[in-house]
Amino acid sequence: MTSKTTSFDSSFEPALLQEMQEFGEVKNFSEGDLIMDYGKYIRMMPIIIKGTVKVFRMDETGNEILLYYLSNNESCSIAYSCCMEAKKSEVKAIAEDDVELIAIPHLKLEEWLCKYPSWKSYIMRSFNERFLELLKSIESIAFHKLDERLISYLKEKQRVSGSGVIKASHYLIAEELHTSRVVISRLLKQLENDKKIILYRNEIKLLSAFG
Repeated sequence: MTSKTTSFDSSFEPALLQEMQEFGEVKNFSEGDLIMDYGKYIRMMPIIIKGTVKVFRMDETGNEILLYYLSNNESCSIAYSCCMEAKKSEVKAIAEDDVELIAIPHLKLEEWLCKYPSWKSYIMRSFNERFLELLKSIESIAFHKLDERLISYLKEKQRVSGSGVIKASHYLIAEELHTSRVVISRLLKQLENDKKIILYRNEIKLLSAFG
């Protein structure tokens, strides 16, 4: 990548792009790497350049739930909030695959909010998108059956990765949907019997009938 800000050229003012180039730091993570962790102070707000990041929240008993995914040009609103308020992180972020992001230092966040209209719009849009994703997650847990949640989960994986081949073990899916591997394996096998997917080792191919 020749520039830190290539993917944002149409979104931000030239002066803001120049500051992002000057003050932002490009960071690279491999699949499974920890990007943010519970209880740690967050000194930067990540904006994803490429790859996918999954964000989790843990309850008081130690159980984790998947909140949402972040992909190209998206950012974590919770990280932004923690930076602005100098709070410890209440979420954990893990690289779903190889990830490249630009880390915006916390000292610039408020300054840019007042200085650049496009930055204010980006932050407000990011909060709105994450809020809607959280509402969908709550709705899914509260009102949808597990088979419906599994289908939604696979569709979201397809959306953020841009691929019809989902790289995930049955155990990982069970963890992220907060259920047992046996149940997930049974539901996936039913989808395969219905000719909607093909199961491979740690991979799931979505067929045209799946959509």
